[in-house]
Amino acid sequence: MSAPAAEPTPQIPALDLFSLKGKNAFVTGGSRGIGAAIAIALADAGASVCIAQRDTTNTDTANAIRDRGVRAEIISCDLGDMDAVKGVFQQALDVMDGRIDILVNCGGILKRKEVLSVSEEEWDAVMDVNLKTLFFLCQAAGRHMVPRRSGKIVNIASINSFIGGENYAPYSSSKGGVSQLTKALSNEWAKHNVQVNAIAPGYVATDMNTALRPNAEVTAAAITGCPAGRWGTPADYAGPAVFLSSDASQYVTGEVLVVDGGLLGK
Repeated sequence: MSAPAAEPTPQIPALDLFSLKGKNAFVTGGSRGIGAAIAIALADAGASVCIAQRDTTNTDTANAIRDRGVRAEIISCDLGDMDAVKGVFQQALDVMDGRIDILVNCGGILKRKEVLSVSEEEWDAVMDVNLKTLFFLCQAAGRHMVPRRSGKIVNIASINSFIGGENYAPYSSSKGGVSQLTKALSNEWAKHNVQVNAIAPGYVATDMNTALRPNAEVTAAAITGCPAGRWGTPADYAGPAVFLSSDASQYVTGEVLVVDGGLLGK
């Protein structure tokens, strides 16, 4: 009996490889920023989308998807509460008719502090949301996808997966973990036709970076140090996410796709 192997890329027109029609996606952190842009992009490509949010009061992303004539569901989950996290993938399955084809882990937090001022509680909070929760969501997705021999997982890492940064020690540590976990999961699941990849954003104009943008020194460094000459926007991550969620990336797995306007290439 031959060993399991990934399915070949379908022999269909190239543009059709990017279609997500008939697929169900589960996106964490999808109520705003990069997560919202990705959720809407997946819907534009044809996927029905379930969004995990801290609460269900913000319906902007879901409404944007529904306005496109595509199904959108919202479930509530505090990604820092492991008791809630342990059941959230099953919740998504329940509302999406028992099938999730795509998992996008976009939920995350950032605390800017000098290392000497970071408390154990602050360290744990960042690691819990950014890495521990992500691990167990991937595990739950794998338990669903591996037996079905079909699935796509897209984790949101960071350029801080590659550079330590300054005043980012817990965040950089967690995102380094996300990158390595992505590769480890790929090593185990690629043969089961489940592709696991990550996207590593650079400087992006989102709520998470609101405190940085008025800082002239940081803004100048982000712009002059970046060959693209600007901050990224959430829309810059729509295309990469659709690619990694679709048949177009059937032979791409274990990759951390850096989307930073060329910053790390300098």
